[in-house]
Amino acid sequence: MSDRQRALPGRESEIPMPMPLWWGHVNKRVFNPLTIARGKSPVLTHVGRVSGATYRTPLDAHPVDGGYLFILVYGSRSDWVQNVLAAGGARLQVDGREVELAAPRLVGEDEAFQALSDEVARPPRLLRITEFLRLDVATG
Repeated sequence: MSDRQRALPGRESEIPMPMPLWWGHVNKRVFNPLTIARGKSPVLTHVGRVSGATYRTPLDAHPVDGGYLFILVYGSRSDWVQNVLAAGGARLQVDGREVELAAPRLVGEDEAFQALSDEVARPPRLLRITEFLRLDVATG
C-alpha cells in the first residue's frame, strides 16, 4: 500500500504531528518502558517495517464494533503506525488476553467519533488530532 493510499481522503499532503517529536522520543525511551513494566495498560506488539524487530508500545486501545481504535497523538507518521500499516496488522495485549488485529486503516474524526462510545473522552481540539488508526479483530 502506498503512502497516498494510506492518507486520509482529501488529506494527501503531510499532516503535522499534533504533539512535538521530542516529546515522543522522551515517551518512547522513558515512560513507555515504565508503563509496560507496570502491566496495566494495553500494549501493541508490532514488527519494524525496516528492521524486522519486534516492538511493544503501550497505547490507549478503545474497543469499537469489530475491533479497536487508536487516537494518534503523534500522528500517522509515527513509527509504530507505519509499522502496523506496513505489516497489515499487530497483536494487542489487553485485559489479560492477546488479540490478533488486522486490516489497519487510517480514519478521520467523523468516523472515529462515530465508532467510539460516548464514555470515551474526545481529544481536546488544542491538540489538533485529526487522524485515528482502526484495526479489526482478526477472524479465523
